[in-house]
Amino acid sequence: MFAKKNNFLLVEGQALAYVQIDFSSIEEFLARMSRARRKDIRRKLKSRHLLDIDVVPIGHVIFEDDRFVNELYELYLNVYHQSNIHFDKLSESFFKGILREKDDSGVVFIYRADGHVIGYNICFIKDDLLIDKYVGFLYPQARQYNLYMVSWFYNLEYAAARGLRCYVAGWTDPEIKRYLGASFTLTRHAVYIRNPVLRKLLGYFKHLFEADHNWYVNRAVPDNS
Repeated sequence: MFAKKNNFLLVEGQALAYVQIDFSSIEEFLARMSRARRKDIRRKLKSRHLLDIDVVPIGHVIFEDDRFVNELYELYLNVYHQSNIHFDKLSESFFKGILREKDDSGVVFIYRADGHVIGYNICFIKDDLLIDKYVGFLYPQARQYNLYMVSWFYNLEYAAARGLRCYVAGWTDPEIKRYLGASFTLTRHAVYIRNPVLRKLLGYFKHLFEADHNWYVNRAVPDNS
């Protein structure tokens, strides 16, 4: 392999979650799971009926309201700060740029309870894929309404209704995504460290950055028990 021959350090990355849309309804999808799991999921999905859900295209005039966009950004920061794994933190200006982009492939799912925004997903449609990119939650309301699970199944329903072939749910929280029926593929990274001593030293510790790989080997099959 070119990378290995040229002294790149190969690191197994995170598990990327996805759901193949080979079903026509959520009931058909749930039917693949055990009775106990279906019962648990259906119980938690009851809170969906207490929510108002808006599907708003990116670039919509609603995102010209600075106060509203600032509110969404604060919800993004809520998720960022409570997460154990951090990717690059979006700046407020970058976040606003995403929502105001005239891009017909982007859509925002906005969830309200009692008239207040308690969460959203920013997704993009690309090559028959629904790609979940950014999320924001208001705590503790998001947990109270089981919003993670509600939004997951709403995204699946949206993708199935539009004939998309896959929902790409991203990285982090692989166990709960497995519980919700996701499959996984691992990413791999080739890292070049110029200092040969440091490169050799870090080679002994690369397993510390491969937690998802170890999890994947043992648990990556969708959990339908």
